[in-house]
Amino acid sequence: MSFSSDKNNFDWYCKPTWKKSAKNTLWCLLGCSIGDFGTILYFQLIQSQLPVLFIMILAIINGLITSVILETLILLKQKFKFKEAIQTALGMSFISMISMEIVMNLTDYILTGGAIINLWVVPIMLIVGFLTPWPYNYWRLKKFNEACH
Repeated sequence: MSFSSDKNNFDWYCKPTWKKSAKNTLWCLLGCSIGDFGTILYFQLIQSQLPVLFIMILAIINGLITSVILETLILLKQKFKFKEAIQTALGMSFISMISMEIVMNLTDYILTGGAIINLWVVPIMLIVGFLTPWPYNYWRLKKFNEACH
């Protein structure tokens, strides 16, 4: 892989980088989805009367937390020290996680009215949750050789 610091020569056509950034994005999506979907499903099952916006904000926060936890665990398995693992998980992918969470919850809101998990909406949320940060993750990996995993 060649990394270019010249923005005019940036290469958006590197298949190995797209593949690695897709893998990184999928790990992030898994982590975010656990907290996000779990929170929405919990409030759906208890038939909460809390405002949809409150539930969705809590789902985003929980998605970010579970993603950081998952990414930290992955890095620990790669022999990172705990402090380095958590700093890496927070520092390199937080923009990706936030964009992923916002677009997933916005999709849920547009399609269902918000804070509702239906089998038909989950795949759509996952697809937009993956596609939104993927180019950013590619760019960051290609330009700075920075990834979470």
